[in-house]
Amino acid sequence: MKKILAISNSFGVDANRYFYGICRSAGEEIKVVTLYIGGCSLYRHYRNMLSEQRAYELHVDGINTGFKVSLKEALLSDEWDIVTFQQASPISGDYESYLPYLPELAKYVKKLVPPAKQYIHAIWARSDAWIEGRLGFKYKTSAEMSAAHHKAYKMAAKEISADGYIPATAAMEKLYAILGEGAYRDGGHANYGSARYMLGLVWYMTVFGKTDLDAVNYDDFDVPVTEEEKKIAEECAIEAVLENDYKK
Repeated sequence: MKKILAISNSFGVDANRYFYGICRSAGEEIKVVTLYIGGCSLYRHYRNMLSEQRAYELHVDGINTGFKVSLKEALLSDEWDIVTFQQASPISGDYESYLPYLPELAKYVKKLVPPAKQYIHAIWARSDAWIEGRLGFKYKTSAEMSAAHHKAYKMAAKEISADGYIPATAAMEKLYAILGEGAYRDGGHANYGSARYMLGLVWYMTVFGKTDLDAVNYDDFDVPVTEEEKKIAEECAIEAVLENDYKK
């Protein structure tokens, strides 16, 4: 069984809602735990690391358990194979916001769970409609924001010599090019169907080193998803993973 801990926020919840089910449908044994605080930044994760406060909602295999845990408790609760990091969405394109918090978090994780591989979860940009409604926001378009995410997350991966890179930025960029605002549910978070499915596929392919989805047979969605929508999501996931392989 592969065990994964995501130090995350709502974008991690989006990405991991169907991840467990996708893996099980493909015959893979997995446990995925997501530590959730809405809008949580690396700075706040760092502060939680220092305080050992039980600040995180605990999501297990895509389900909110209702329990609260500290970062330390989560890290020591199991023998993790992979621990993931991500920045808060609005500042993901600003690399200065990662420092010194990401390196310090990476050191802390290495100290508590030395065998665990460390992955960067490169989250996605907001939509044009969301950006247009915010005067003074740093970016003028979704494409501009996405380009900044690509650059900053690759720099972050190099900063901590990450063992893996989950290219959700690229996947949502591709889905947005096809579905437009429909790729989102609010201009920022993934829609409950095809987008969350696509993100789960990206995690599956990255974690298990897959270059295709032949073994996946998943359809247990929270909202209706058509076969055409599934196909689009699958194609976007495959393209994103194949085009964004991270090398140390």
